[in-house]
Amino acid sequence: MGNDTVSAPSLKSKLLGFIALMKLRVVELLLITTVPTMIVAEEGLPSLWLIISTLFGGTLAAGGANAINMYIDRDIDKLMERTKNRPLVTGVLRPKEALIFAIGIETIAFAWLWVFVNLLSAVLAVSACLFYVFVYSLWLKRSSTSNIVIGGAAGAVPVLIGWSSVTNTVDWPPIILFILIFLWTPPHFWALAIRYRDDYSNAQVPMLPVIVGTKVTGYRMVLYAFQVWAASLIFVPVADMGLTYLVSAIVLGAMFTLFSFQVMVNPTKKSAMRLFGFSISYITILFSLMAVDQLVRSGF
Repeated sequence: MGNDTVSAPSLKSKLLGFIALMKLRVVELLLITTVPTMIVAEEGLPSLWLIISTLFGGTLAAGGANAINMYIDRDIDKLMERTKNRPLVTGVLRPKEALIFAIGIETIAFAWLWVFVNLLSAVLAVSACLFYVFVYSLWLKRSSTSNIVIGGAAGAVPVLIGWSSVTNTVDWPPIILFILIFLWTPPHFWALAIRYRDDYSNAQVPMLPVIVGTKVTGYRMVLYAFQVWAASLIFVPVADMGLTYLVSAIVLGAMFTLFSFQVMVNPTKKSAMRLFGFSISYITILFSLMAVDQLVRSGF
C-alpha cells in the first residue's frame, strides 16, 4: 500500500510563508511615498535613524494589515488564479498561525513607532490597519463596487505617517498627498481588476469591471486620473514646491491621464496592464522628484 501521508512544511517554507503574508512588494510601494514626504516635512534630510525607524514600523504595520487580509480572504483566494499560491491556500501556514503572526507584528509596529518615532505616527499606522481590515476586507470588498475606492484610503496613510514622524502633527501638505494617493488607487487597482476580471467574477467579488463592464470602468478611470493630476498640482502652492516637482507633476499627470484614456477607448487586458505598470512608475517618479526638488532647494 502507498503512503498517503503528507509531509509537514519545512521551516524554510514556513518562514517564506510568513514573509508572503506581509505582501512586501505592496508595502514597498507604500514606503516609496513615506520618505519623500518626510523630506518635505523636514525641508531637508531627516536623521537616518528617524527614517529607518519610521520605515521599519511602517513595514510591520502594513505587513500586519496585509496578513490579516489574507486570513480573511483565504476562502476566495483559493478560487482565484492570481491568489491560489498564497500560503494559506497551499497549506504552508495554518489560519491560526497567520492570525497570531499578523496581530503580533501589528502590536510590535505600534510599540516601535510609539517608542522610536511618536504616538501620533503609531496611532495613524494602526488606524490604517483597522480601517483596511474592518472597512475594506470585512465589509466593502464583498459587498460594494466602491470597495477599492473607500478601502484605498488605508494605502494613503503612509504620507500622513511620514509627515507626522517629523513634525508630530498633520498639516495641509500631507492631507493633499493623502487625497492624491486616495484618488490614484482606484484606477491603479481597477486596471488589475480588468486583467483578472474572470477571477473576481468566479469569486463573486464585486469589483467594478465585473459589475459595470470594462468600458464604464475605463471612463471612471479617466475621471480619477484628471483628479489625481489636479491634486498633484494643488500640492505645489500648498507645500511651496519648486520647478522640478511642478514639471514632473504636469508631465506625469498627462501621461497617467493618457494611459487611462487608452483603457477607456480600448479596454483590453493589455491596455489595462500597461496602465497598471505606469501607475506604479507614476507614484515612484513623482515622489522621488518631489524629494529631489526639496533637497535641491534646501541646499542639500
